[in-house]
Amino acid sequence: MKHRIVMWSSTGFLVAGFWALYFFPTAPIPITSAEPMWTLARLTCPIVFASFYFHFPVGVYWALLANAATYALVGLFMETLRRQPNHTK
Repeated sequence: MKHRIVMWSSTGFLVAGFWALYFFPTAPIPITSAEPMWTLARLTCPIVFASFYFHFPVGVYWALLANAATYALVGLFMETLRRQPNHTK
């Protein structure tokens, strides 16, 4: 189970890293053409979602760390639900 949670955390880190690399060259973003991508970024990076709607800045490194931690918590929850109790007697 530990390995699966590490995989969830790594996935969160990679997702946030992808969005950081994707949006870095396009800093002044026109709203019309990039709106679907920002929506997807907000859905896959909860810290970005929170920072947009509660108006607080988040650095790239903190976004990577927060997204990895969020995905690890989601992974812990999902892996806990996935485990089936063994009731054989």
